[in-house]
Amino acid sequence: MSRTDRRKKKKWPWIVGIIGVLLLGVFIYGLMIYKGLTDTVKGIHEEIDRDISVKREEAVAFHKKEPFSVLVLGVDEREGDTGRSDTMIVLTVNPDLKTTKMVSIPRDTYTEIVGKGVEDKINHAFAFGGIKMSMESIEHLLDIPIDYVVQVNMESFKDIVNAVGGVTVENAMDFKLDNHSFKKGEVTLNGDDALAYVRMRKEDPRGDFGRQDRQKQVVQGVLREGASVSSLLNYKSIFNAISNHVRTNMTFDEMVEVQKNYRDAAGKIEQLYIKEGEGKRMNGIWYYIMNDEELASVQGELKAHLGLK
Repeated sequence: MSRTDRRKKKKWPWIVGIIGVLLLGVFIYGLMIYKGLTDTVKGIHEEIDRDISVKREEAVAFHKKEPFSVLVLGVDEREGDTGRSDTMIVLTVNPDLKTTKMVSIPRDTYTEIVGKGVEDKINHAFAFGGIKMSMESIEHLLDIPIDYVVQVNMESFKDIVNAVGGVTVENAMDFKLDNHSFKKGEVTLNGDDALAYVRMRKEDPRGDFGRQDRQKQVVQGVLREGASVSSLLNYKSIFNAISNHVRTNMTFDEMVEVQKNYRDAAGKIEQLYIKEGEGKRMNGIWYYIMNDEELASVQGELKAHLGLK
């Protein structure tokens, strides 16, 4: 064996050793993330006192890649008060079409509050009966099953945005809110900025509908940044933000199935709009009255996306 061959032979154990240490480090890091994720999901999981939706005969089977729906409730929680759902977004996810449809429900929408026996603003359902009443009232309004729910504390939503390192959005107009100024064009938002950005509606000529677009931008930004390598390196902050401020009835196993079978659908979000209604005062209170034809159209599109008749 030549001297050169002997040198090469001596180098290989070191190289193999370094690769082995790196692989071990990656493996340990992966276990840490996995444990952190499972602990976080256990902490945010909350059962809801109801079986499957009354609008379904059987529960959604994720392993069969069946379309499903999610209600996202952004709740303003106040001390001594149950709070109100300031933001209500319904997502329908179809893995075959690889699309997600998203519709924001105006919070002042006048509709039946299921389980209360009254008609009132839709955002009062949470104050009257929490998550369950919100789900069932929105099911009744949209005439589709609401399979899962995610409740987010809006005041603390900023922690989630900060945890992913902020988000970049394309702002449609110059505006100010409190101490925050937003220039038209591409802007990068930290947590406090993002909260102000999604809450503004009075200066927007499109009112609640402009706010719906901003909500969609921030949601997409969080999803995009949350999947980045830098966010994976900052997983502890992300998990802490989620565990403190998010609740859902989706289990860890269900989340794994969604990640495995539905992730392509998250890449294409199609926004539906509720905008043809009108404001009306009744007994001195302002309500949003939906346009029946528009509501029927939105209902039909969501049903079709869920594969329902």
